[in-house]
Amino acid sequence: MAKRPNKLHIKKGDTVIVMRGKDAPTQDKNGKRILTKGRVLKVFPAEQRALVEGVNMVKKHVRPSQDNPQGGIIEQEAPVHISNLMLEDPKTKEPTRVGYKFVEGKDGSAKKVRYAKKSGEMID
Repeated sequence: MAKRPNKLHIKKGDTVIVMRGKDAPTQDKNGKRILTKGRVLKVFPAEQRALVEGVNMVKKHVRPSQDNPQGGIIEQEAPVHISNLMLEDPKTKEPTRVGYKFVEGKDGSAKKVRYAKKSGEMID
């Protein structure tokens, strides 16, 4: 029997910042931090991984097919572990942790929403 995957703090369409790995933040000559950002294209909850646009690019050898008659080597994104990603704060554009709280909806029911811990801004 498969283990039920955990809920993740990242969803498809979120803008995330890579915190660890080959795309981790670096510093320029002035000491300013350079962050690698990208949009989440797909989430794999069972593997605790996410596919992020323009991050963790790998080269893949492809044999000729009808779609690609030339074949050759293509570059594509590979999944990144969720623990290496942080959500971008909508207000400050910095990495932030994610919190959850219940907000009363228009019909009076409580709705669970995510918010940025750094600024308190609602995410969804």
